[in-house]
Amino acid sequence: MTTAHAIDHYLARSPLAAVLLYAVAVAAFVWIIVTALSDIFERQRTVDAASDMLARLEGRAPRAAGDRGGSATGAPTGSPFLEGRTITVAGAALLQRVATAVNGIGGSVLSSQVELQGAQSKDGYVSLIASCEMEHSALQSLLYDIEAGMPFLFVDQLVAQAPVAASEGARTRVLLSVSGLWPGEP
Repeated sequence: MTTAHAIDHYLARSPLAAVLLYAVAVAAFVWIIVTALSDIFERQRTVDAASDMLARLEGRAPRAAGDRGGSATGAPTGSPFLEGRTITVAGAALLQRVATAVNGIGGSVLSSQVELQGAQSKDGYVSLIASCEMEHSALQSLLYDIEAGMPFLFVDQLVAQAPVAASEGARTRVLLSVSGLWPGEP
């Protein structure tokens, strides 16, 4: 008597064992199918994520809502140059960009001066000197916002003066010199 014949003989005598063996075999096949499908779906999600990342890297995907400075990959979007038909308009755009950054951190611009004719102006740079007040903890955020966004701006000089009295409402005074490149008249 062979082993296969012995198993057939045992299953013929005990139908309950045959049903249990059949149920275990069906459960094993269902488990294999479920794990295979879950693996396929996981691979599809990975491919979709990689495709989205590739589209963002190539600049084809639109920015997410509320994304101010750039895409999720960290690359800023927009023109790297100050925009404006004339150098005066470019200076106003520079002033507006810096004032927006200062106001965005809860600070205030006390005074500003746009330098259209200076040592760097012949190279196409427009400079701005701004006197601001802000919380000391917001200074790093301001510098990051100015230098990491578009257009490309450069902090040429920074002078920070701590408050004289360490009182509750005392704010740090900052003298900031910022420059940006204007490509010239179109």
